[in-house]
Amino acid sequence: MVSVQEFTGNGPRATLGRREVRSGQESLPGERCLDIHRSMVRARLMEERMLKMSKSGEGYFWIGGPGEEAFNTCLGLQVKKGCGPAFDYLHLHYRNSATLVAMGMPVIDGIRQMAMVLTDPHSMGRCFPGHYARREWNVVTVSSVLEIRHTMAPGTAHVQKRLGGDAVTVVVGGEASTAEGDFASCLVWSTRPGQELPVLIVVMNNGWGVSTPACSQHGEKRIIDRGQAFGIPGEVVDGNDPIASWHAISRAMDHCRSTRRPYILEANVSRLYGHSSSSGGHRIQTEVDCIGRFERKLIQARLIDAAGIRRLHEEAATEVDQAAVQALREARPTVDDVEKHTYAPSPVDAVYPGDYTGLPG
Repeated sequence: MVSVQEFTGNGPRATLGRREVRSGQESLPGERCLDIHRSMVRARLMEERMLKMSKSGEGYFWIGGPGEEAFNTCLGLQVKKGCGPAFDYLHLHYRNSATLVAMGMPVIDGIRQMAMVLTDPHSMGRCFPGHYARREWNVVTVSSVLEIRHTMAPGTAHVQKRLGGDAVTVVVGGEASTAEGDFASCLVWSTRPGQELPVLIVVMNNGWGVSTPACSQHGEKRIIDRGQAFGIPGEVVDGNDPIASWHAISRAMDHCRSTRRPYILEANVSRLYGHSSSSGGHRIQTEVDCIGRFERKLIQARLIDAAGIRRLHEEAATEVDQAAVQALREARPTVDDVEKHTYAPSPVDAVYPGDYTGLPG
């Protein structure tokens, strides 16, 4: 790993930490910005390697989050991570890879899911990439069914409110999927009088629903306006700006933690490689690249130079390439693994293990 001091030439990390990077009226310490940047780069290189795998036959389908790294990294770094209702629950979508990387997921675990190998800790190689599940971090299994997570979120938030404390439930989806009834159900069930719930509803607005432009579908000017009828406050943030995203997420989480009520946070983000590998996965040059934009800010703040950025990208590329080589050598699931961890033992199994003779019906 290349240290901050090595690739900047600007002194120890403590010195850099006293510098700030500004965006409008907001700022973050230099040390925090460098941590965010490194996580963004690692997540991006992981996704680009996965996309390459889908095109080379090393994987079968890709869908991911290039363009959403700024917001998703800041989200992952602010989560109260742990297992059980005393910690934050995460109902994520398939573009949240940078959130998992920021939380500490090794990039090889994302590669393993793309390669569909048995060592994939999220699904034993049985799910699409981006379908993360980490029980020890309260990451609820990502579903391919759009918006089902929005009807699950009030459930975990209800348990959290009943327990007490300040843990919140975070549910993430795209702007197109807010047209689903599950989204409306989340608004209803998180605002029942006397039963309001600490749900942070995050809408990642990349302007497209697969191939349908959002401007042709939404009568409201902002997705957060949907919350007005329910008394849910909200904010729209430039999700391509890590500094703005960090502070918006902090405000949203503070609201949910302190009031135990819902909040809607809409992040305007880019979609750099289209919807998925099914649409070609080609780089869209007209979209804003959050990493390149942030790197220019870091250079202007004299936190890093062009050579340091290049070395950081090279380091991340080496990491993901080595991860791919290792993952592709690992065992794949077999037909005997299909039912593993799919069904929990039922009461019948506990009473009559393997013997159903004499049971009614």
